[in-house]
Amino acid sequence: MTLNWEIQAQRGRDILNNSIPKQWLLPVDRLPPASQKSVIDFPRQSGLLNERELVITDMSATALVTEMGNGTMSAEEVVTAFLKRAVLGHQLLNFATEFMADEAIARAKEHDEYYRRTGKLVGPLHGIPISVKEHIAMKNRTCNTGYVAWVDKVTTEDALLLQLLSKAGAIFHVRTNEPQSLMHLCCSNNITGTTLNPLNLTLSPGGSSGGEGASMAFRCAPLGIGTDIGGSIRCPAAFCGAYGFRPSSLRNPVTGLKVAASGQETIRGVVGPLASCSIEDLELFQRAALEQEPWNIETSLMPVAWKTVLPTRDMTVAIMWDDGCVRPHPPITRALRHAKEKLVAAGVNVVDWEPYKHQHGWEVIRALYYPEAGSKQREVLAESGEPARPLTDWALSYSRSMPLSHPEAWALQEQRDIYRDEYHALFNRRGVDFILSPTYPAAAAVMGESQYWNYTAIWNLVDLPSVVFPSGIFVDPKVDMLTEQDKEYVHRDEVDEREWRKYQGPERYEGASVGLQLSGKRFKDEETLAAAKVIEGIVRDKEYLKT
Repeated sequence: MTLNWEIQAQRGRDILNNSIPKQWLLPVDRLPPASQKSVIDFPRQSGLLNERELVITDMSATALVTEMGNGTMSAEEVVTAFLKRAVLGHQLLNFATEFMADEAIARAKEHDEYYRRTGKLVGPLHGIPISVKEHIAMKNRTCNTGYVAWVDKVTTEDALLLQLLSKAGAIFHVRTNEPQSLMHLCCSNNITGTTLNPLNLTLSPGGSSGGEGASMAFRCAPLGIGTDIGGSIRCPAAFCGAYGFRPSSLRNPVTGLKVAASGQETIRGVVGPLASCSIEDLELFQRAALEQEPWNIETSLMPVAWKTVLPTRDMTVAIMWDDGCVRPHPPITRALRHAKEKLVAAGVNVVDWEPYKHQHGWEVIRALYYPEAGSKQREVLAESGEPARPLTDWALSYSRSMPLSHPEAWALQEQRDIYRDEYHALFNRRGVDFILSPTYPAAAAVMGESQYWNYTAIWNLVDLPSVVFPSGIFVDPKVDMLTEQDKEYVHRDEVDEREWRKYQGPERYEGASVGLQLSGKRFKDEETLAAAKVIEGIVRDKEYLKT
Protein backbone atom coordinates (compact mmCIF):
# COMPACT_ATOMS: atom_id res chain seq x y z
CA MET A 1 0.00 0.00 0.00
CA THR A 2 1.32 3.42 -0.95
CA LEU A 3 1.36 5.74 2.04
CA ASN A 4 0.35 9.39 1.88
CA TRP A 5 3.88 10.58 2.52
CA GLU A 6 5.13 8.51 -0.43
CA ILE A 7 2.57 10.16 -2.72
CA GLN A 8 3.73 13.55 -1.48
CA ALA A 9 7.40 12.61 -1.94
CA GLN A 10 6.68 11.59 -5.53
CA ARG A 11 5.68 15.17 -6.29
CA GLY A 12 9.19 16.22 -5.35
CA ARG A 13 10.65 13.56 -7.63
CA ASP A 14 8.37 14.70 -10.43
CA ILE A 15 9.79 18.23 -10.19
CA LEU A 16 13.26 16.77 -10.67
CA ASN A 17 12.37 14.29 -13.42
CA ASN A 18 10.40 16.85 -15.41
CA SER A 19 13.29 19.30 -15.25
CA ILE A 20 16.03 17.01 -16.65
CA PRO A 21 17.04 18.00 -20.21
CA LYS A 22 16.28 14.65 -21.85
CA GLN A 23 18.38 15.35 -24.95
CA TRP A 24 21.56 14.87 -22.93
CA LEU A 25 20.67 11.63 -21.16
CA LEU A 26 22.81 8.64 -22.10
CA PRO A 27 21.17 5.27 -22.79
CA VAL A 28 21.55 2.87 -19.89
CA ASP A 29 23.74 0.54 -21.95
CA ARG A 30 26.31 3.34 -22.35
CA LEU A 31 26.66 3.93 -18.62
CA PRO A 32 29.44 2.29 -16.56
CA PRO A 33 28.76 -1.19 -15.13
CA ALA A 34 27.36 -1.35 -11.61
CA SER A 35 30.58 -2.99 -10.40
CA GLN A 36 32.69 0.05 -11.32
CA LYS A 37 33.59 2.02 -8.20
CA SER A 38 35.03 5.22 -9.67
CA VAL A 39 33.27 7.24 -12.37
CA ILE A 40 35.40 10.36 -12.06
CA ASP A 41 36.86 9.90 -15.56
CA PHE A 42 33.59 8.96 -17.25
CA PRO A 43 32.84 12.40 -18.80
CA ARG A 44 35.72 11.90 -21.26
CA GLN A 45 34.81 8.27 -21.88
CA SER A 46 31.10 8.91 -22.34
CA GLY A 47 31.25 10.68 -25.69
CA LEU A 48 28.57 13.12 -24.53
CA LEU A 49 30.85 16.15 -24.40
CA ASN A 50 33.05 17.28 -27.28
CA GLU A 51 36.67 18.26 -26.73
CA ARG A 52 35.93 21.96 -26.28
CA GLU A 53 33.21 21.20 -23.74
CA LEU A 54 35.63 18.97 -21.82
CA VAL A 55 38.16 21.81 -21.78
CA ILE A 56 35.53 24.29 -20.58
CA THR A 57 34.28 22.07 -17.75
CA ASP A 58 37.83 21.42 -16.54
CA MET A 59 38.52 25.16 -16.15
CA SER A 60 38.27 27.24 -12.99
CA ALA A 61 35.69 29.99 -12.61
CA THR A 62 38.48 32.57 -12.58
CA ALA A 63 39.88 31.28 -15.89
CA LEU A 64 36.41 31.11 -17.46
CA VAL A 65 35.70 34.75 -16.59
CA THR A 66 39.00 35.71 -18.21
CA GLU A 67 38.15 33.79 -21.40
CA MET A 68 34.67 35.31 -21.61
CA GLY A 69 36.19 38.74 -20.97
CA ASN A 70 38.58 38.17 -23.88
CA GLY A 71 35.69 37.18 -26.11
CA THR A 72 37.15 33.73 -26.76
CA MET A 73 34.23 31.96 -25.06
CA SER A 74 30.57 32.79 -24.82
CA ALA A 75 28.44 32.47 -21.71
CA GLU A 76 26.01 30.29 -23.64
CA GLU A 77 28.61 27.67 -24.56
CA VAL A 78 29.99 27.67 -21.01
CA VAL A 79 26.56 27.17 -19.45
CA THR A 80 25.60 24.52 -22.00
CA ALA A 81 28.80 22.55 -21.40
CA PHE A 82 28.25 22.47 -17.65
CA LEU A 83 24.58 21.57 -18.07
CA LYS A 84 25.51 18.58 -20.22
CA ARG A 85 28.09 17.46 -17.67
CA ALA A 86 25.59 17.96 -14.84
CA VAL A 87 22.98 15.77 -16.57
CA LEU A 88 25.58 13.04 -16.96
CA GLY A 89 26.64 13.52 -13.35
CA HIS A 90 23.07 13.17 -12.16
CA GLN A 91 22.61 9.91 -14.07
CA LEU A 92 25.57 8.45 -12.22
CA LEU A 93 25.40 10.18 -8.83
CA ASN A 94 21.80 11.31 -8.20
CA PHE A 95 23.06 14.71 -7.03
CA ALA A 96 20.38 17.08 -8.39
CA THR A 97 16.94 18.10 -7.14
CA GLU A 98 16.02 20.35 -10.07
CA PHE A 99 17.57 21.51 -13.34
CA MET A 100 16.96 25.01 -14.68
CA ALA A 101 18.35 24.54 -18.18
CA ASP A 102 16.06 26.80 -20.20
CA GLU A 103 16.34 29.70 -17.78
CA ALA A 104 20.12 29.32 -17.51
CA ILE A 105 20.66 29.27 -21.27
CA ALA A 106 18.32 32.24 -21.75
CA ARG A 107 20.25 34.23 -19.16
CA ALA A 108 23.56 33.27 -20.74
CA LYS A 109 22.31 34.60 -24.07
CA GLU A 110 21.43 37.88 -22.33
CA HIS A 111 24.98 38.05 -20.97
CA ASP A 112 26.41 37.44 -24.44
CA GLU A 113 24.22 40.16 -25.90
CA TYR A 114 25.34 42.58 -23.20
CA TYR A 115 28.97 41.76 -23.95
CA ARG A 116 28.46 42.23 -27.71
CA ARG A 117 26.74 45.55 -27.12
CA THR A 118 29.10 47.03 -24.52
CA GLY A 119 32.35 45.06 -24.72
CA LYS A 120 32.06 44.61 -20.93
CA LEU A 121 31.21 41.79 -18.57
CA VAL A 122 28.03 41.90 -16.49
CA GLY A 123 30.12 41.51 -13.34
CA PRO A 124 32.93 39.51 -11.73
CA LEU A 125 30.98 36.24 -12.08
CA HIS A 126 29.83 36.89 -15.66
CA GLY A 127 28.42 33.67 -17.15
CA ILE A 128 29.66 31.38 -14.36
CA PRO A 129 27.30 28.44 -13.76
CA ILE A 130 26.78 27.91 -10.03
CA SER A 131 25.04 24.91 -8.48
CA VAL A 132 22.93 25.69 -5.42
CA LYS A 133 22.01 23.60 -2.39
CA GLU A 134 18.26 23.03 -2.41
CA HIS A 135 17.31 24.71 0.88
CA ILE A 136 18.60 28.08 -0.40
CA ALA A 137 15.41 29.76 -1.57
CA MET A 138 14.76 30.46 -5.25
CA LYS A 139 11.87 32.63 -6.31
CA ASN A 140 8.75 30.76 -7.45
CA ARG A 141 10.36 27.36 -6.80
CA THR A 142 9.71 24.78 -4.12
CA CYS A 143 12.11 24.59 -1.20
CA ASN A 144 11.70 21.33 0.71
CA THR A 145 14.95 21.23 2.75
CA GLY A 146 14.87 17.44 2.49
CA TYR A 147 11.47 17.15 4.21
CA VAL A 148 8.52 15.47 2.50
CA ALA A 149 6.11 17.84 4.29
CA TRP A 150 7.61 20.80 2.43
CA VAL A 151 7.68 19.51 -1.16
CA ASP A 152 4.88 21.90 -2.12
CA LYS A 153 6.22 24.97 -0.34
CA VAL A 154 7.09 27.65 -2.91
CA THR A 155 9.29 30.58 -1.95
CA THR A 156 8.46 34.07 -3.16
CA GLU A 157 11.94 35.57 -3.31
CA ASP A 158 15.51 34.54 -4.02
CA ALA A 159 17.81 34.20 -1.02
CA LEU A 160 19.79 37.40 -0.55
CA LEU A 161 23.07 35.70 -1.47
CA LEU A 162 21.59 34.54 -4.78
CA GLN A 163 20.44 38.08 -5.51
CA LEU A 164 23.98 39.36 -4.95
CA LEU A 165 25.63 36.66 -7.05
CA SER A 166 23.11 37.13 -9.84
CA LYS A 167 23.91 40.85 -9.97
CA ALA A 168 27.57 39.84 -10.21
CA GLY A 169 26.76 37.80 -13.33
CA ALA A 170 26.35 34.27 -11.95
CA ILE A 171 23.92 31.86 -13.60
CA PHE A 172 22.18 29.17 -11.54
CA HIS A 173 21.65 26.00 -13.58
CA VAL A 174 21.03 23.17 -11.10
CA ARG A 175 19.88 22.71 -7.51
CA THR A 176 21.50 20.00 -5.41
CA ASN A 177 20.56 17.30 -2.96
CA GLU A 178 20.78 17.37 0.83
CA PRO A 179 19.92 14.96 3.65
CA GLN A 180 16.72 14.90 5.63
CA SER A 181 17.08 17.39 8.52
CA LEU A 182 20.35 18.84 7.10
CA MET A 183 22.21 17.16 9.97
CA HIS A 184 23.99 14.25 8.26
CA LEU A 185 27.49 14.05 6.86
CA CYS A 186 25.94 11.69 4.31
CA CYS A 187 23.34 12.81 1.77
CA SER A 188 20.03 10.94 1.74
CA ASN A 189 16.36 11.86 2.06
CA ASN A 190 12.95 10.32 1.35
CA ILE A 191 12.27 12.50 -1.71
CA THR A 192 15.18 12.32 -4.13
CA GLY A 193 17.10 9.55 -2.40
CA THR A 194 20.85 9.11 -1.91
CA THR A 195 23.71 10.97 -3.59
CA LEU A 196 26.91 9.08 -4.43
CA ASN A 197 30.60 9.99 -4.48
CA PRO A 198 32.16 9.84 -7.98
CA LEU A 199 35.60 8.94 -6.60
CA ASN A 200 34.16 5.76 -5.08
CA LEU A 201 30.45 5.04 -5.38
CA THR A 202 30.43 3.10 -2.08
CA LEU A 203 31.46 6.23 -0.19
CA SER A 204 29.39 9.20 0.91
CA PRO A 205 29.88 12.52 -0.90
CA GLY A 206 29.49 14.15 2.50
CA GLY A 207 26.70 16.25 3.88
CA SER A 208 24.69 18.14 4.36
CA SER A 209 25.92 19.85 1.17
CA GLY A 210 26.47 16.40 -0.35
CA GLY A 211 24.92 17.25 -3.69
CA GLU A 212 27.36 20.14 -3.90
CA GLY A 213 30.30 17.87 -3.11
CA ALA A 214 29.33 15.53 -5.93
CA SER A 215 28.74 18.50 -8.24
CA MET A 216 32.22 19.85 -7.60
CA ALA A 217 33.95 16.47 -7.91
CA PHE A 218 32.28 15.67 -11.24
CA ARG A 219 32.70 19.29 -12.38
CA CYS A 220 29.02 19.90 -12.95
CA ALA A 221 29.77 23.53 -12.02
CA PRO A 222 32.95 25.47 -11.28
CA LEU A 223 31.38 26.97 -8.14
CA GLY A 224 28.68 25.82 -5.76
CA ILE A 225 26.88 27.11 -2.69
CA GLY A 226 26.61 25.10 0.52
CA THR A 227 25.82 25.71 4.17
CA ASP A 228 27.68 24.64 7.30
CA ILE A 229 26.74 24.29 10.96
CA GLY A 230 28.98 21.34 11.80
CA GLY A 231 31.05 20.56 8.70
CA SER A 232 28.44 20.62 5.95
CA ILE A 233 30.61 22.52 3.45
CA ARG A 234 33.99 21.18 4.52
CA CYS A 235 33.22 17.45 4.68
CA PRO A 236 31.68 17.31 1.17
CA ALA A 237 34.70 19.22 -0.15
CA ALA A 238 37.10 16.82 1.60
CA PHE A 239 35.20 13.64 0.71
CA CYS A 240 35.00 14.66 -2.96
CA GLY A 241 38.48 16.05 -3.58
CA ALA A 242 37.19 19.61 -3.93
CA TYR A 243 37.54 22.97 -2.19
CA GLY A 244 35.24 24.49 0.40
CA PHE A 245 35.16 27.52 2.66
CA ARG A 246 33.36 28.01 5.95
CA PRO A 247 33.45 31.78 6.60
CA SER A 248 33.19 33.30 10.04
CA SER A 249 29.56 33.72 11.03
CA LEU A 250 27.97 37.06 10.19
CA ARG A 251 30.13 37.59 7.10
CA ASN A 252 27.90 36.07 4.40
CA PRO A 253 24.14 36.76 4.26
CA VAL A 254 21.82 33.92 5.30
CA THR A 255 18.45 35.55 4.57
CA GLY A 256 16.41 33.09 2.53
CA LEU A 257 17.90 29.85 3.86
CA LYS A 258 15.02 27.58 4.84
CA VAL A 259 15.53 25.36 7.91
CA ALA A 260 13.24 23.75 10.46
CA ALA A 261 14.61 25.68 13.43
CA SER A 262 14.82 29.14 11.90
CA GLY A 263 15.85 31.84 14.36
CA GLN A 264 18.13 29.50 16.34
CA GLU A 265 21.26 31.42 17.34
CA THR A 266 22.90 29.10 19.85
CA ILE A 267 25.15 27.83 17.03
CA ARG A 268 24.96 29.93 13.89
CA GLY A 269 24.94 28.19 10.55
CA VAL A 270 26.82 29.85 7.70
CA VAL A 271 26.58 29.82 3.92
CA GLY A 272 29.68 29.65 1.76
CA PRO A 273 31.27 28.50 -1.49
CA LEU A 274 32.58 25.22 -2.80
CA ALA A 275 34.82 25.09 -5.85
CA SER A 276 35.94 22.36 -8.19
CA CYS A 277 39.38 23.72 -9.09
CA SER A 278 40.96 26.31 -6.83
CA ILE A 279 41.04 28.38 -3.66
CA GLU A 280 41.23 31.41 -5.95
CA ASP A 281 37.64 30.67 -6.98
CA LEU A 282 36.54 30.69 -3.33
CA GLU A 283 38.02 34.18 -3.06
CA LEU A 284 36.28 35.25 -6.28
CA PHE A 285 32.94 34.17 -4.81
CA GLN A 286 33.50 35.96 -1.51
CA ARG A 287 34.63 39.18 -3.13
CA ALA A 288 31.72 39.22 -5.59
CA ALA A 289 29.20 38.85 -2.76
CA LEU A 290 30.68 41.16 -0.14
CA GLU A 291 31.66 44.04 -2.41
CA GLN A 292 27.91 44.68 -2.69
CA GLU A 293 27.68 45.49 1.04
CA PRO A 294 24.92 43.04 2.03
CA TRP A 295 24.97 44.39 5.62
CA ASN A 296 22.88 47.29 4.34
CA ILE A 297 20.07 44.76 3.79
CA GLU A 298 20.77 42.02 6.34
CA THR A 299 21.69 44.34 9.18
CA SER A 300 23.00 41.69 11.58
CA LEU A 301 26.03 41.12 9.32
CA MET A 302 29.46 42.52 10.09
CA PRO A 303 29.87 45.65 7.92
CA VAL A 304 33.26 44.51 6.65
CA ALA A 305 34.15 44.61 2.96
CA TRP A 306 36.24 41.81 1.46
CA LYS A 307 39.85 42.93 1.36
CA THR A 308 42.84 41.76 -0.65
CA VAL A 309 45.48 39.92 1.37
CA LEU A 310 48.76 39.07 -0.31
CA PRO A 311 49.97 35.49 0.22
CA THR A 312 53.11 35.07 2.32
CA ARG A 313 55.17 32.24 3.78
CA ASP A 314 55.85 34.32 6.86
CA MET A 315 53.46 32.45 9.14
CA THR A 316 53.35 29.79 11.82
CA VAL A 317 51.25 26.74 11.00
CA ALA A 318 50.35 24.33 13.79
CA ILE A 319 49.48 20.78 12.81
CA MET A 320 46.78 19.06 14.85
CA TRP A 321 47.48 15.39 14.26
CA ASP A 322 44.65 14.12 16.47
CA ASP A 323 41.84 15.90 18.32
CA GLY A 324 42.45 13.93 21.52
CA CYS A 325 39.13 12.12 21.10
CA VAL A 326 39.15 10.09 17.88
CA ARG A 327 42.30 8.92 16.10
CA PRO A 328 42.41 9.60 12.33
CA HIS A 329 42.90 6.75 9.88
CA PRO A 330 46.37 6.07 8.40
CA PRO A 331 45.82 7.96 5.09
CA ILE A 332 44.95 11.13 7.03
CA THR A 333 48.13 10.92 9.07
CA ARG A 334 50.12 10.22 5.91
CA ALA A 335 48.73 13.35 4.27
CA LEU A 336 49.58 15.48 7.30
CA ARG A 337 53.12 14.09 7.40
CA HIS A 338 53.53 14.83 3.70
CA ALA A 339 52.26 18.37 4.27
CA LYS A 340 54.66 18.92 7.16
CA GLU A 341 57.66 17.72 5.14
CA LYS A 342 56.82 20.03 2.25
CA LEU A 343 56.12 23.05 4.45
CA VAL A 344 59.28 22.66 6.51
CA ALA A 345 61.37 22.24 3.35
CA ALA A 346 59.82 25.44 1.99
CA GLY A 347 60.80 27.41 5.09
CA VAL A 348 57.37 27.70 6.69
CA ASN A 349 57.44 27.62 10.49
CA VAL A 350 55.58 24.45 11.53
CA VAL A 351 54.76 23.39 15.09
CA ASP A 352 52.49 20.78 16.65
CA TRP A 353 49.08 21.77 18.03
CA GLU A 354 47.88 20.20 21.25
CA PRO A 355 44.07 20.12 21.08
CA TYR A 356 42.33 22.02 23.83
CA LYS A 357 39.40 20.33 25.60
CA HIS A 358 37.76 19.09 22.40
CA GLN A 359 35.55 16.64 24.28
CA HIS A 360 34.25 19.53 26.37
CA GLY A 361 33.68 21.51 23.19
CA TRP A 362 31.66 18.64 21.74
CA GLU A 363 29.47 18.40 24.84
CA VAL A 364 28.70 22.11 24.56
CA ILE A 365 27.94 22.17 20.84
CA ARG A 366 25.85 19.00 20.81
CA ALA A 367 23.52 20.55 23.40
CA LEU A 368 23.39 23.88 21.57
CA TYR A 369 22.50 22.28 18.22
CA TYR A 370 19.07 21.36 19.59
CA PRO A 371 18.06 23.79 22.35
CA GLU A 372 14.46 22.67 21.82
CA ALA A 373 15.52 18.98 22.00
CA GLY A 374 14.98 18.50 18.27
CA SER A 375 11.24 19.11 18.51
CA LYS A 376 11.16 21.34 15.41
CA GLN A 377 12.67 18.62 13.20
CA ARG A 378 10.38 15.97 14.65
CA GLU A 379 7.33 18.19 14.06
CA VAL A 380 8.16 18.54 10.36
CA LEU A 381 8.67 14.77 10.03
CA ALA A 382 5.36 14.12 11.80
CA GLU A 383 3.56 16.58 9.53
CA SER A 384 3.87 14.19 6.57
CA GLY A 385 4.35 10.95 8.48
CA GLU A 386 7.60 10.19 6.67
CA PRO A 387 10.00 7.92 8.57
CA ALA A 388 13.19 9.39 10.00
CA ARG A 389 16.30 8.27 8.14
CA PRO A 390 18.81 6.36 10.31
CA LEU A 391 21.28 9.25 10.41
CA THR A 392 18.48 11.67 11.29
CA ASP A 393 17.76 9.57 14.37
CA TRP A 394 21.50 9.45 15.06
CA ALA A 395 21.84 13.24 14.86
CA LEU A 396 18.77 13.88 16.99
CA SER A 397 20.15 11.52 19.62
CA TYR A 398 22.77 14.20 20.32
CA SER A 399 20.08 16.43 21.75
CA ARG A 400 18.98 16.36 25.36
CA SER A 401 15.70 14.62 26.14
CA MET A 402 14.05 17.87 27.25
CA PRO A 403 14.34 21.39 25.83
CA LEU A 404 16.90 23.58 27.52
CA SER A 405 15.47 25.94 30.08
CA HIS A 406 16.50 29.57 29.70
CA PRO A 407 19.05 29.30 32.55
CA GLU A 408 20.48 26.10 31.00
CA ALA A 409 20.78 27.75 27.59
CA TRP A 410 22.43 30.82 29.12
CA ALA A 411 24.92 28.65 30.98
CA LEU A 412 25.84 26.72 27.82
CA GLN A 413 26.15 29.90 25.78
CA GLU A 414 28.44 31.30 28.44
CA GLN A 415 30.55 28.12 28.19
CA ARG A 416 30.58 28.53 24.40
CA ASP A 417 31.88 32.08 24.62
CA ILE A 418 34.45 31.29 27.32
CA TYR A 419 35.74 28.34 25.28
CA ARG A 420 35.90 30.52 22.14
CA ASP A 421 37.94 33.16 23.98
CA GLU A 422 40.22 30.55 25.53
CA TYR A 423 40.94 29.00 22.14
CA HIS A 424 41.74 32.39 20.62
CA ALA A 425 44.04 33.15 23.56
CA LEU A 426 45.87 29.89 22.86
CA PHE A 427 46.55 31.02 19.28
CA ASN A 428 48.21 34.13 20.65
CA ARG A 429 50.05 32.48 23.53
CA ARG A 430 51.47 29.74 21.31
CA GLY A 431 52.34 32.20 18.53
CA VAL A 432 50.24 30.33 15.96
CA ASP A 433 48.54 31.87 12.94
CA PHE A 434 46.74 28.83 11.49
CA ILE A 435 45.87 25.25 12.42
CA LEU A 436 46.18 22.50 9.80
CA SER A 437 44.07 19.50 10.76
CA PRO A 438 42.05 16.53 9.50
CA THR A 439 38.57 17.27 8.22
CA TYR A 440 37.22 13.88 9.30
CA PRO A 441 38.70 10.70 10.82
CA ALA A 442 38.53 8.98 7.41
CA ALA A 443 39.20 10.21 3.89
CA ALA A 444 35.43 9.85 3.39
CA ALA A 445 32.64 8.03 5.18
CA VAL A 446 31.37 4.70 3.94
CA MET A 447 27.71 5.30 3.09
CA GLY A 448 25.68 5.55 6.28
CA GLU A 449 28.66 5.58 8.64
CA SER A 450 29.24 9.32 9.11
CA GLN A 451 28.91 9.43 12.89
CA TYR A 452 31.73 11.68 14.11
CA TRP A 453 31.73 15.40 13.30
CA ASN A 454 34.03 17.02 15.80
CA TYR A 455 37.03 17.61 13.54
CA THR A 456 34.82 20.22 11.85
CA ALA A 457 32.16 21.03 14.48
CA ILE A 458 34.76 22.24 16.95
CA TRP A 459 35.59 25.13 14.61
CA ASN A 460 31.87 25.97 14.33
CA LEU A 461 31.81 26.30 18.10
CA VAL A 462 34.95 28.45 18.14
CA ASP A 463 33.71 30.17 14.93
CA LEU A 464 36.97 29.94 13.01
CA PRO A 465 37.05 30.54 9.25
CA SER A 466 38.15 27.24 7.73
CA VAL A 467 39.09 26.18 4.21
CA VAL A 468 39.36 22.62 2.93
CA PHE A 469 41.59 21.69 0.00
CA PRO A 470 42.76 18.38 -1.48
CA SER A 471 46.14 17.27 -0.17
CA GLY A 472 47.03 15.40 -3.36
CA ILE A 473 47.05 12.16 -1.34
CA PHE A 474 44.60 9.38 -2.24
CA VAL A 475 43.89 6.24 -0.27
CA ASP A 476 46.16 3.54 -1.68
CA PRO A 477 45.78 -0.13 -0.65
CA LYS A 478 49.49 -0.70 -1.34
CA VAL A 479 50.60 2.10 0.99
CA ASP A 480 47.94 2.56 3.67
CA MET A 481 47.91 -0.87 5.30
CA LEU A 482 47.66 -1.01 9.07
CA THR A 483 51.06 -1.32 10.73
CA GLU A 484 51.75 -3.57 13.70
CA GLN A 485 51.71 -0.44 15.86
CA ASP A 486 48.31 0.49 14.41
CA LYS A 487 46.97 -2.96 15.24
CA GLU A 488 48.07 -2.57 18.86
CA TYR A 489 46.38 0.81 19.29
CA VAL A 490 44.46 1.05 22.58
CA HIS A 491 41.24 2.96 22.09
CA ARG A 492 40.41 5.87 24.37
CA ASP A 493 36.72 5.02 24.57
CA GLU A 494 33.90 3.38 22.60
CA VAL A 495 33.59 6.30 20.14
CA ASP A 496 37.29 6.16 19.34
CA GLU A 497 37.03 2.39 18.96
CA ARG A 498 33.97 2.65 16.67
CA GLU A 499 35.68 5.08 14.33
CA TRP A 500 39.04 3.30 14.30
CA ARG A 501 37.50 -0.11 13.59
CA LYS A 502 35.82 1.29 10.46
CA TYR A 503 39.28 1.18 8.92
CA GLN A 504 39.22 -2.57 8.33
CA GLY A 505 41.73 -1.93 5.57
CA PRO A 506 42.37 0.68 2.88
CA GLU A 507 40.28 -1.24 0.34
CA ARG A 508 37.08 0.17 1.89
CA TYR A 509 38.23 3.68 1.01
CA GLU A 510 40.19 3.00 -2.19
CA GLY A 511 40.54 6.04 -4.43
CA ALA A 512 39.25 8.50 -1.83
CA SER A 513 40.91 11.89 -1.75
CA VAL A 514 42.31 13.16 1.56
CA GLY A 515 41.23 16.73 2.19
CA LEU A 516 43.04 18.90 4.73
CA GLN A 517 41.46 21.70 6.75
CA LEU A 518 43.13 25.03 7.50
CA SER A 519 41.57 27.19 10.21
CA GLY A 520 42.46 30.79 11.06
CA LYS A 521 41.48 33.29 13.69
CA ARG A 522 37.90 34.48 13.87
CA PHE A 523 37.07 37.09 11.21
CA LYS A 524 40.48 36.57 9.56
CA ASP A 525 38.68 35.05 6.57
CA GLU A 526 40.79 36.71 3.89
CA GLU A 527 44.04 35.80 5.65
CA THR A 528 42.90 32.18 5.98
CA LEU A 529 42.20 31.81 2.27
CA ALA A 530 45.46 33.56 1.36
CA ALA A 531 47.41 31.20 3.65
CA ALA A 532 45.59 28.17 2.23
CA LYS A 533 46.70 29.17 -1.28
CA VAL A 534 50.32 29.22 -0.16
CA ILE A 535 50.07 25.96 1.79
CA GLU A 536 48.27 24.09 -0.98
CA GLY A 537 50.78 25.40 -3.48
CA ILE A 538 53.69 24.10 -1.42
CA VAL A 539 52.08 20.78 -0.47
CA ARG A 540 50.95 19.98 -4.01
CA ASP A 541 53.88 21.57 -5.90
CA LYS A 542 51.65 24.13 -7.59
CA GLU A 543 54.30 26.58 -8.68
CA TYR A 544 51.89 29.40 -9.44
CA LEU A 545 50.83 29.45 -5.78
CA LYS A 546 54.33 29.41 -4.30
CA THR A 547 55.23 33.07 -4.57
